[in-house]
Amino acid sequence: MKLSSFADYAVVLMSAAARHCGATRMNATTLAAETGIPLPTAQKLVSRLSAAGLLESSRGTGGGVRLSRPPATITLADVVEAVEGPIAMTACADHGAHDCLLEQDCRVRAHMNVANDAIRSALASVTIASLTREMA
Repeated sequence: MKLSSFADYAVVLMSAAARHCGATRMNATTLAAETGIPLPTAQKLVSRLSAAGLLESSRGTGGGVRLSRPPATITLADVVEAVEGPIAMTACADHGAHDCLLEQDCRVRAHMNVANDAIRSALASVTIASLTREMA
């Protein structure tokens, strides 16, 4: 399993915003230039992350975006779910999805939440603040 490019870019963008840690407001153009994320993608990410409450935005002179809360309280799980939706390894684990041909007789479905919870827990244990630190 790997993150989509969109989720990966969201993590990179949030890490860049965290490095500025509210000192200055950023905009999608600045974040795109700083991270190398294409501008249209950065704009979509800023919109999604703002809608999810991870970024706060303001318009006008001095406007832009910044983290809505301290980077130590924003996790990878928050970011991934903001752009991808609930973390689910299989379609049947995603609540409301009923598109599997095996669903009626499946004996594995009930156990998939254990794996989903483990993955979500692992992502929730990594904060955006930790991603801004230099590796030893």
